[in-house]
Amino acid sequence: MDSLTVNGKAYEIQKLLGHGKGGYSYLASDGKKEYVLKQIHHEPCDYYQFGNKLASEVNDYKRLVEIGIPMPELLEVDWENERILKEYIRGDTIFDCVLREEMKQEYVEQMQAMCRTLYAAHTNIDYFPTNFVVQEGKLFYIDYECNDFMEQWSFENWGIRYWSKTEEFLEYLRTHGAVSK
Repeated sequence: MDSLTVNGKAYEIQKLLGHGKGGYSYLASDGKKEYVLKQIHHEPCDYYQFGNKLASEVNDYKRLVEIGIPMPELLEVDWENERILKEYIRGDTIFDCVLREEMKQEYVEQMQAMCRTLYAAHTNIDYFPTNFVVQEGKLFYIDYECNDFMEQWSFENWGIRYWSKTEEFLEYLRTHGAVSK
C-alpha cells in the first residue's frame, strides 16, 4: 500500500504504527506534514463488542475532548472509506519506555491525574501502554476509545499491570512479541 485517501486527498503511507481492536493506524504524510491515518477494520474481536466503529471513534473523541484528556486532534473523518485522520504526536510509547526500562514515575503520576478527571466523568479509557505517547515529558492518550467507568477496567485494577515489567507485561511480550510505535 503506497497511499490512502481521506475525503479525496491522498496521503503517502510511511509505516504501520499499530493494529488494534478497531483498525490499522499508519504514519502518513501529505508531503508537508505527518499524520496518523486510521483505517477501520471489521476483524472479529472475541473480547470486545462494537457497534459502528467509525461513529464510536468520533463520539469517543468528542467525549474525551469535553473531559479534557490530552490527545491528538481529530482532523478529518471519511465516512465512505471508514478512515480518520488525526494529528501525529511524535514520541515514545509507554510500552517502549517499559521495554527499555526508561519508565519514569512522573508518567504514572500524569496517568493518575488523568484518571481523576476521567473517573469524575464516570469514564475509563484503554490504559494499555501502547495507547500513550510521551512528548517532551507530557503524556498523551493517542487512542480515542473510552467506555463508561467499570472498576475492574480502571487504571489501578487493570492498566497499571502493564506499566512496568510485571508478569502480565512479560506474558504479553511472550505471546505477542515486542510492539513498537
